[in-house]
Amino acid sequence: MAQKGVQLDQETFSCSICLDLLKDPVTIPCGHSYCMNCIKAHLDKEDGKKLHSCPLCRKTFTPRPVLLKNTMLAALVEQLKKTGLQAAPADHCYAGAEDVACDVCTGRRLKAFKSCLVCLASYCEKHLQPHYDSAPLKKHKLVEPSNKLQENICSRHNEVMKIFCRTDQQCICYLCLMNEHKGHDTVSAAAERTERQNELEGSRLNIQQRIQDREKYLKLLHQEVEALNLSANKTVEDSEKIFTELIRLMVNRSSDVKQQVRSRQRTEVSRVQELQEKLEQEITELKRNEAELKLLSHTEDLKQFLLHYPSLSPRAESTHSSGIDIRPLRHFEDVTAAVSEVRDKLQDVLREKWTNPKTRAGFLKYSCELSLDPDTATTWLLLSDEDRKATLMREEQSYASHSDRFSGCDQVLSRESLMGRCYWEVKWRGEGVDVAVAYKNISRKGNGDECVFGYNNKSWALRCNKNGCNFRYNNVQTPVSGPQSSRLGVYLDHRAGILSFYSVSDTMTLLHRVQTTFTQPLYAGLHPFSYGDTAELCNLK
Repeated sequence: MAQKGVQLDQETFSCSICLDLLKDPVTIPCGHSYCMNCIKAHLDKEDGKKLHSCPLCRKTFTPRPVLLKNTMLAALVEQLKKTGLQAAPADHCYAGAEDVACDVCTGRRLKAFKSCLVCLASYCEKHLQPHYDSAPLKKHKLVEPSNKLQENICSRHNEVMKIFCRTDQQCICYLCLMNEHKGHDTVSAAAERTERQNELEGSRLNIQQRIQDREKYLKLLHQEVEALNLSANKTVEDSEKIFTELIRLMVNRSSDVKQQVRSRQRTEVSRVQELQEKLEQEITELKRNEAELKLLSHTEDLKQFLLHYPSLSPRAESTHSSGIDIRPLRHFEDVTAAVSEVRDKLQDVLREKWTNPKTRAGFLKYSCELSLDPDTATTWLLLSDEDRKATLMREEQSYASHSDRFSGCDQVLSRESLMGRCYWEVKWRGEGVDVAVAYKNISRKGNGDECVFGYNNKSWALRCNKNGCNFRYNNVQTPVSGPQSSRLGVYLDHRAGILSFYSVSDTMTLLHRVQTTFTQPLYAGLHPFSYGDTAELCNLK
């Protein structure tokens, strides 16, 4: 029985200043007891004041109370220590400045364990117990501790707001319902909460489903990236092997050609050298014959002249000159021509396979989704169809001010930058249109050449109207021949520096092709000519 009393009265034997069991307990005139050192330190701080006070009940005393040891309480505390009495609740059990405090506790209040929406009060674990034990209190709605319980009280009538006005979208009390909200669409706050909870649950389930769908799609994208990487790595590996084999074949073929040329060289040189030797021998004989004839011609002895002449005169004719075959000097040009032909064919194959597609289906493999950037559009352009269509208007549009906006030219750029291989198509209607690509740092202010598509070194433009087309770059115009079409295709291979414009109908007809070096990402550009003219980026997906 004594032990039960100890458990019930633990707080009685704790100092409310240090929160520990009383040490050298003393009692002041108001009846509250403290540790000798704790209350002494408290009173010392107040020595400069006229009044001294109790830390717990704030009762004042004058003069300073004399502190006398409470021998009975000291003996009881010592006895309780031996029976296992623990210290007062730890400091973290008490409510701080940011905590919800128990509304029942007196003195230093404990942290609230729950708040009651019916009582509109908060309770620590000890004072909450009746809500678990009493049948009427068990029906009360308990929630996590809250400092906002008073928000459930009507500020005008001081009544609990249990009704929700759907007309004014606010919680009200029953007196509000009888007066200013009379005739409004009202339900109980609990019913509104249930309905909105169901809507919230539906929204949450919808979001969960969307998350699952996107996670599934994200997983597929990860798999696609992995497959792309594996395919690219294998392609690079296979390509290296093929090119290595191709290089080996070229080296071998080069060696074969070299050997054939050298063999033919030796044969021809040997033949020519043999002819040289024969000619040199014949020249020697002819010179000796000429000398003999000369000597004979100076002989005065008629008999000697007539005797030797028959044996010398036939030797005046060449015995080997008819066998000499002098060929043209173009001995190996056929080999050079054959090798050049192989090179040209290889270049044609590489250019055809890797540079430009040949059919629209081939171009569509590189199609990209583009949209027009409203922040770049001149205020005279109306963007529509999900920012893919631009129409030149007679009335200025109410766009917000932006540093990227063309201020003097009726132009607009795409949101998306263009790198790698890209293909897109433009439909136009009206007097004419500029279909262009440009660097992002093209000038936007005014209508000088530095701003207009094709009139500077930061943009390339194909200008089409009812009379035909021309291409312009850096203010240099190039006439373009080809069929008229209201649908134009643009193919860009940024890395290769290729920009091509096509007329698109049943077939693809090349209008103009640029071979250059692009130093920055490009952006698609449109420039309708006259009021009512439209230009639209086609959806190719």
